Amino acid sequence: MSWILKSISFIFHPIIMPLLGVIFYFSKTPRYFPKELENAKIVSLVILTILLPILIYFLLKTLGRTHSIYLKTTKERIIPLALNLIITLLIILRVLPSNQIIELYYFFVGILMSTMVCLVLALFKFKASIHMIAIAGVFMFAIGLSLHFSKNINGSLALFALIAGAVGTSRLHLKAHTGVELVFGFCIGFFPQLLLLQYWL
Repeated sequence: MSWILKSISFIFHPIIMPLLGVIFYFSKTPRYFPKELENAKIVSLVILTILLPILIYFLLKTLGRTHSIYLKTTKERIIPLALNLIITLLIILRVLPSNQIIELYYFFVGILMSTMVCLVLALFKFKASIHMIAIAGVFMFAIGLSLHFSKNINGSLALFALIAGAVGTSRLHLKAHTGVELVFGFCIGFFPQLLLLQYWL
């Protein structure tokens, strides 16, 4: 059981969740996009949200600024979160500007807001769960897509809820977070996406 719960934390690591949200959007939207455009956006996001953070992690580890991919202390989180802010801003300005795909633009604006809050809390020595921030953001975005497209995706929403519960259970079992840190993380991920719905629904 311990191995399964640890695997859940690894499989649903925060760095893959933005890409998951984008792939989910392209799989559910009734709007037509050329396949070349979809592939270009996805490849760009793989580079910026997965490969680049991994390279940054290994650089920071080499420099002794971090010791685990899970960023167990608030001190370890500050530089990666600050760099993630820059990466997310780059995505908003260059990869998914507001005049192209409005839903994904605001999805990443929400991610930017959540990252800023998480960084501020880290500066004040509070370790909100980044895992919960990530899954909660995608979960709320999926709810927004269901409302936006008037589409029944209850199965997908149930799956996201199940994943959120599994991730929370995993983090508690591994003693990576307290219940309060998990709740704060969920709220930090959920509410920016909720607040931004008014701009694209």
